Amino acid sequence: MKTPLIVKTISLAVMILCLAVNGFSQDLSWEKVKEKNELVVGFCAQYPPFEFKTKTGEYQGFDVDLAHAIGKELNIPVKLKDGEWQGLIAGMKKGDYDILITCMGKTAKRMEMVDFSDGYINLTEVLVVRKDETAIQGKTDLKDKVVGAQMATSSERVLNGIRDDVGEIKTYNYTTEAFLDLKFKRIDALVSGVAYAVVQIKKDPSFKVVGAPLSSTEIGIALPKGSHGLTAMINKALAAVKADGTHGKIKDKWLKIN
Repeated sequence: MKTPLIVKTISLAVMILCLAVNGFSQDLSWEKVKEKNELVVGFCAQYPPFEFKTKTGEYQGFDVDLAHAIGKELNIPVKLKDGEWQGLIAGMKKGDYDILITCMGKTAKRMEMVDFSDGYINLTEVLVVRKDETAIQGKTDLKDKVVGAQMATSSERVLNGIRDDVGEIKTYNYTTEAFLDLKFKRIDALVSGVAYAVVQIKKDPSFKVVGAPLSSTEIGIALPKGSHGLTAMINKALAAVKADGTHGKIKDKWLKIN
């Protein structure tokens, strides 16, 4: 006797469900963190106010405080591990880091490589020029100008998005290098995250932000692809530090413009 089609369909659905459940059950990302009793957080300590290294060798910044707040909520000690920005995702895939808290935008391309937590802040990209610059008031004034940005960042993506409006694009390993070139007139403008721009302007008032924000990006915590258990716990801790006011205090401490 032939098996009725409806029975075959139900059997197939049950098989798929079992495979899915089994797949999730095989994810031991959170259990591994608990077992070693340490959450290794990767970041690039070249991006104040999110993460930077003081003269005494101490790591400070928004992401540093957020990492410790999440660790406290999860009752897991946090180990901060500095690395080159371009190698952070590859390093996490190798197992060098459990998660990345490093002001990383939740882009479609990155989501193909990593999982992300819920967003913890939205950041805009802005156009920065020298304070004595009068010819550049916004992105429509860049036709014959040289504009810089840090490579492999949302700033570079935004700049590439307005490529047709720009004379020449120059990329850098770090935004600090772009600011230095801007200061000494080797470029005419640069694209930067607003938080970093504010820090630089506070340190050196010879810069200014012009025009409307060029974009807005949701920032999240990056995790290895398929680490559903760890992602769930990070999201739970993130929600808790937002609810109890800790997140707001961290934001005011590092990002508030006086």
